[in-house]
Amino acid sequence: MTDEGDIPADHPRHDSLVTRHRIEAGVDAGITSRQGLIAEGRGEAFDYLLGEETIPSADAAERAAAAQLLLADHPVLSVNGNAAALVPDELVDLAEVVGADLEVNLFNRTPERMEAIAEHLRDHGATTVKGLEADERIPGLEHERAKVDAEGIHDADVVLVPLEDGDRAEALAEMGKVEIVIDLNPLSRSPRTAAIPVIDNILRAIPNITAHARALESAAREELQHIVDDFDREWALDQAEARIRAGGE
Repeated sequence: MTDEGDIPADHPRHDSLVTRHRIEAGVDAGITSRQGLIAEGRGEAFDYLLGEETIPSADAAERAAAAQLLLADHPVLSVNGNAAALVPDELVDLAEVVGADLEVNLFNRTPERMEAIAEHLRDHGATTVKGLEADERIPGLEHERAKVDAEGIHDADVVLVPLEDGDRAEALAEMGKVEIVIDLNPLSRSPRTAAIPVIDNILRAIPNITAHARALESAAREELQHIVDDFDREWALDQAEARIRAGGE
């Protein structure tokens, strides 16, 4: 297998190749499901149409996401297999900056995958990883992905759910959670359910949210709330859709 470091930095498809490599390595390590390969390919197509860049509306969403996480009493970053494979260091960094918990939550859940992802996050600096207790459930959902920690996602007021399935996003919203969703498809249910939809590649989105959070760490709560209130989710979704329909232009 080609090592990620072997991909030339000036290769025109560098970021895409890095993403593919990390997902492939995640499958080999038991972190990412094979279905995650398909999901990644779909997301890459949308990113190509977005111009493979963070558009201004996405940056505004990332700033609002940072403010919302800083305002939260109990923020939680939900982590699935693709997110763990793609941005483990970045998720740990964001969690530290905003004081969030990390919780593993999977559609294709097995004890082996749960532990593999938790250990992977620990290897990348996480001190505590939730999700293994699974002593509560998200109401209205069947299947293993309904399982959450009572002191994690179930108790959270703000949940960041990258690369998530739509009905779980809807169920979390029904619980009264403020959701931040990272998704490259502005037409899917997940971002359309979210209070703050971030239409961007997770490789860019998580570091951008962290950078905004660092810049806003000393801001007054009134300023943070103004940033959240001023964010227009419909505008952000419309801007992303318009860019995609224009083919990245």
